[in-house]
Amino acid sequence: MPRRERRAQLLESALEVFVAQGYHAAAMDDIADRAGVSKPVLYQHFPGKLDLYLALLDSSCDTIIDNCRQALDSTQDNKLRVAATMDAFFEYVAGDTGAFRLVFESDLTNEPAVREQVDRVTSECAAMIAHVIHDDTGLPDTASRLLAVSLVGMAQVSARFWLSEAGGITKADAAALVAGLAWRGIRGYPLTDEH
Repeated sequence: MPRRERRAQLLESALEVFVAQGYHAAAMDDIADRAGVSKPVLYQHFPGKLDLYLALLDSSCDTIIDNCRQALDSTQDNKLRVAATMDAFFEYVAGDTGAFRLVFESDLTNEPAVREQVDRVTSECAAMIAHVIHDDTGLPDTASRLLAVSLVGMAQVSARFWLSEAGGITKADAAALVAGLAWRGIRGYPLTDEH
């Protein structure tokens, strides 16, 4: 198997194991078994369990950040931007791979490299949202950033809650409900003269 395909196979198998067992309980033996390879083959691609976890985490973080960027770029209508962004978080959490658990529920956040990646999601998503808030309202950067971080927190916490405890509410309805709450709050900030 070509190196790139083997690496993708190993990452997919590792994701399944890490999501099911968490970092600490997962073993390289389990990952190699799941991938149908020997441990030496696994170690040819990833020198250790943390390297493998960080590769997965980096990819998972990139996905949610890219989804947020696409949601913000999908329209110039801020009400629709809020809805699209909330939907991006709910869609990500509802994904069948469970990759969100690496980002939002990692059992390894005391590891600086992991904490840095996890914080990157909030930081980068909030920076994009803060830019829109600042441009549209003229609020100072620090105020725009605080509001943006609040919106990101609302999105990820409510999406995780919906997945685990809000039975009976569809994903679309849950995302729309939270988007409505967020929009009712954020629309109260006046637009600048240019908007």
